Amino acid sequence: MSLFASERLLFTPATPDADAIPVVFAFPNDYSVGITSLGYQIVWATLATRSDLQVSRLFCDRAESLPRNPELLGFSLSWELDYVNILNLLESLEIPLEATSRKDTHPLVFGGGPVLTANPEPFAAFFDIILLGDGENLLANFIEAYKQVRKADRATKLRHLATIPGVYVPSLYEVTYHSLDGAIKSIQPVDSSIPAQVEKQTYRGNTLSASTVVTEEAAWANIYMVEVVRSCPEMCRFCLASYLTLPFRTANLESSLIPAIEKGVKVTNRIGLLGASVTQHPEFETLLDYLSQPKYDDVRLSIASVRTNTVTEKLAATLSKRDTRSLTIAVESGSARLRQIINKKLANDEIVQAAINAKAGGLKGIKLYGMVGVPGEELADIEETISMMETIKKSAPGLRLTLGCSTFVPKSHTPFQWFGVNSQAKKRLKLLQKQLGKKGIEFRPESYNWSIIQALISRGDRRLAPLLQLTRNYGDTVGSFKRAFKEMRGQIPHLDFYVHDNWKLEQTLPWNHIQAPLPVATLKKHLAEAETHFPVDRSRI
Repeated sequence: MSLFASERLLFTPATPDADAIPVVFAFPNDYSVGITSLGYQIVWATLATRSDLQVSRLFCDRAESLPRNPELLGFSLSWELDYVNILNLLESLEIPLEATSRKDTHPLVFGGGPVLTANPEPFAAFFDIILLGDGENLLANFIEAYKQVRKADRATKLRHLATIPGVYVPSLYEVTYHSLDGAIKSIQPVDSSIPAQVEKQTYRGNTLSASTVVTEEAAWANIYMVEVVRSCPEMCRFCLASYLTLPFRTANLESSLIPAIEKGVKVTNRIGLLGASVTQHPEFETLLDYLSQPKYDDVRLSIASVRTNTVTEKLAATLSKRDTRSLTIAVESGSARLRQIINKKLANDEIVQAAINAKAGGLKGIKLYGMVGVPGEELADIEETISMMETIKKSAPGLRLTLGCSTFVPKSHTPFQWFGVNSQAKKRLKLLQKQLGKKGIEFRPESYNWSIIQALISRGDRRLAPLLQLTRNYGDTVGSFKRAFKEMRGQIPHLDFYVHDNWKLEQTLPWNHIQAPLPVATLKKHLAEAETHFPVDRSRI
C-alpha cells in the first residue's frame, strides 16, 4: 500500500516529458507536519503540474521514489530548528553539507519559506540558492532561468540564476567583518554582474492560496485550508508577519474565496481560514453569512487569527455552530502605554468586550496572546496585564480564559530589529505565572530558552554555520548552543552580541543586501515614533 494512499488531491499532476528535469522537493520534518504546511502544498503542486519537471517529495519519515541523479533539490523551511533535518537529509542523499564543497554532479540545493526569507544568512552555507518571497511568480521564473543553463557547469548556472529577481546565491556575495568576533563591515557582490541587492518578491494578485491535498494523516486531520488575507494592515512594530509580507492583500470573495471553499467541501467537512488577520478582510461579514448557510451545517470551521475588535457575538455564534469551541486573539499587553509603543491599536475595553461577545455567542473559551520584554516595558506594564486578565474574568464569568505569552524576539526588517532580548523577560514570565495562578487564570508561557535560540537565528550571520553544525551534534538546547559558543570563542561574536545586545542604527545588519518591502529609513522612522513613549539609552543602540 502506498505511503501516500490517504491523500485526496485537488489538482491533476502533469505527465512528465521524456527529458523532464528530475526534482526532489523536501520538507525537513515528518510527513504529518510537512503536509499541513499550506506553503509546502502550493509549491509542490506548482512544480508537479509542470510537464517539464519530474517531482518527487521527501520527508524525514517517508519519500516518493527518488530520482537517481536529481538536478534540483528544494527545501521548504518553516521552523528554525528544522535546519538539523536539512543537514540529515543532505547526508542521507550523499550531498556535501556546504555548497562550496559540491561538484557539477550534485544537484543545486535551493530553499524557501518564511525562515529563509526573513534572514537566510545563518543557513547560507548550506544552500546554493535561496528563493526570497512569494512563490507565485518567483518559482516559474526560477525554473525557466534554470532551463536556459541546464547543460552548463555549476558556476555558470549559479551566475545566471543570481540575475533573476528574488533568486539569492549566497556564494556570490562576500561578507567582511571588522574582526572575527566583531560586527559586519560590508556585504558586497563578488563583481558588478551580480545585483548588489536581492529583492524579495511580492505577489500582488487577489487570488490567494488554498489546499492542494487533503489527508487524514495531516497534523490537522482532513483540513482544507483557504488563505483569506496575506500580511496584516496593523503593522505592530515587532511583527515580522506584517512588515516582511507587505502590502496587505485580500482574496477576492466571488472569484477566489467562495470557489475555493466550494472545492474544499467536496472532499472534507473541515475548513480552515488562514491569514495573519483574517477578520480584517473587507468582506468578512459577507463571507461569514455565506458560511452560515444551512448547506454548511456539518462543516467544522476554524479561523487562524482574529483581530480583537472584530469579535462580535455573530462571529462567535457562527463559529460555535461550526464546532469551534474557542477563539485566539493577540493583545500583547494589558498596558495601553506599551500598546502605543508597539503600535497595537487596541483599547482594554475592546478586549473585555471581545470576551463578553465570545461567551454570548456560545464559545467556551478565549485565549489571549501576550508578550513580555517588549522594548520600553516596565514592571508596571506587567501589573496592568494581570489587572486586565482579572477584569476579563469578572466580565465574562464561566468563559475559560487562557493567557499564552512569549518573550519579545527581534525580527529582521522590522522597526525593532535593533533591540536585543530583554534579560528580565524570564523573571517577568515567572511573575505572570505566579500572579495569574493565584487568581485561577490559566497561563501558558512559551519557553524563554526557545526565545534565546530563536533570537540567535533571527539575528544571525554566516559565522553561525559551523556553530549550527556543532549544535546538531550536541542537541537543540540553550546549553548546547552555549557549549558551541564556548568551543568557538574568538572565532565568532559572543552569544549576547546576537541575542541581548542593542545594535547601533548605523550598523551593517546581516540582511542589509536583502531588499524588503520597506526601506531602512522608514523602519528607523517607525522606531523613532515608538521611542517617543519611552526613554532610550543611545549608548546602547
